Formats: sequence, C-alpha cells, structure tokens
Amino acid sequence: MATLTARRLTDTVGAELVDVDAHRLLHDDDLPHECMEALERYGVLLLRGLPIDDDLQVEFCRRLGEVVQFPKYENPNVMEISFDPTNPNVSYFPSNDHWHFDGSMDDIPAKAVTLSARVLASDGGETEFASTYAAYDALSDDEKESFAELRVLHTFEAIQRRSYPNPTPEQLEDWASWPQREHPLVWEHRSGRRSLVFGHSASHILGMGFDEGRALLDDLSRRATAPDRVLRHEWQVGDLVIWDNLGLLHRACPFDRTEARRMHRTTLAGDEPITSARSITVGA
Repeated sequence: MATLTARRLTDTVGAELVDVDAHRLLHDDDLPHECMEALERYGVLLLRGLPIDDDLQVEFCRRLGEVVQFPKYENPNVMEISFDPTNPNVSYFPSNDHWHFDGSMDDIPAKAVTLSARVLASDGGETEFASTYAAYDALSDDEKESFAELRVLHTFEAIQRRSYPNPTPEQLEDWASWPQREHPLVWEHRSGRRSLVFGHSASHILGMGFDEGRALLDDLSRRATAPDRVLRHEWQVGDLVIWDNLGLLHRACPFDRTEARRMHRTTLAGDEPITSARSITVGA
C-alpha cells in the first residue's frame, strides 16, 4: 500500500499521520514497519478521526509487538486512565501530572504506548510530550562528556511525593514495596542514538551531593520541557496517539478530576534495557 504521509506537529517532536484509517491499521502489511520507523523519527504519532474501540486499538498494537498485560482490569490488554474511585490504580494516577516515562522502575521499560480518548474533560486534560533525544542533542560538548558517567536513582516514592507531599504511613509502606532502579543519565540506544534518562521518578544522582544533584536534574527538566520544545496535544474523541517511550517524557495537564475523563492505554513490551554510553566523544 501507499507509504505514510506525516505532517510535523513541532520542530522537535510529533507528527500527524494524515492518510491512515482503520482499514490500514488492521490490513496494511507494510504499516507496522513504516509506523515504527516514523515513531523513531518523530517520537509521537497522531491519528485522528478513527472509530476507535479496544478491539481496534489492541489489534493494531499486536501488529507492532507484544502487548503488556494489566491483570487488574476487565480487559487486561487495556489500562483505563480515569479517576473513577473503582479504578484499581486511581491512587497512583495523580503522578501522571508530572513528567515521566513508563516503566522507569522496571527491568526493561515499555517500548511504546498508545492512548485513545474516550471521554473528555470540559476543560484541560491535554497530554504533553518532550523528547529526551532532543534534550541530549541540545547539551554542550562539555556536558555530554561530564554526564557520561553519572547514574541516577529512580524511585516510586520520588514521583508519588509530588502528588502526596505528606504521605500516610500506609502510602510510605506501599511506595517502599516498589523496586528502585539505578539508571545512567545518558542512555546509548541500540540504534546508536543517545537520550537522557530522567523525569520526576529520578530521586537523586548517585555519588553527588543531594542538593547539587537535584539542582542538575531540575535544570535538565526545565530545559527539556521548555514550551518551545513540547508538543501539547488537545484531545478529541477518535484520536489515537502512539509514542516512543524510550525517548520521551510525557505528562497529563490539569483538569477537574470530578469529571469523567477517561483514556484507554495499551502498551508495547520493551526489549531494550537502559545501558550506559560508555564513552562520549566530544563533538559527537
């Protein structure tokens, strides 16, 4: 079938696929390869006006790779993102408001994530994306060299405390039960590209004074997520967005959580562990 036609959404991240309908999602034999190539290039892909339901979303994802299971949900292929009190993960979803990538405490993070809008908030509730590839590329040569050996501890508590600054003993016990993960600040991917590994699950930089390390992480976050480097997606029902979880941060924008905003997420399992960039060549 015809190759994909993409329209850039910002200079640093995101493109809309303007010629993909539901039939192509399910039946174009060339689409999975072309879609993953476009994802590598643009970081975020937007498809509009689809008759999206869980079956279509999951079947499309299965054409791209292995689908992660969420056993707490009625359909384990789909995580419902909502503040419905019956949602099994509702207490954790406030952290979605903070810059993060999915699976920062996993052995291997998710490869990519799809999200579709089912019920919208009357105001707000957009999703923002920022490229951590672009964040690395924007570093000076001296920064690339000095950051090459830095390692960062990621914890569940670090991101949850941003939503719950005065946690209960039960919350602290729960957060402590999650694994901690040590990651390099600079990730050299199989493709040869490099990205920064940070976000609000990053607690501190190992071997550096806590305040000094936090100042560096906060500075990198401010630079990477400056307004001119962010794609802010305003949802419409029928939108399907897929993003490269290995090279992006994302967050939800504020909205009235008493409203029934509902998003459906399907996740592609990762197959690439986070590895250090062992050597940095100045000027690379």
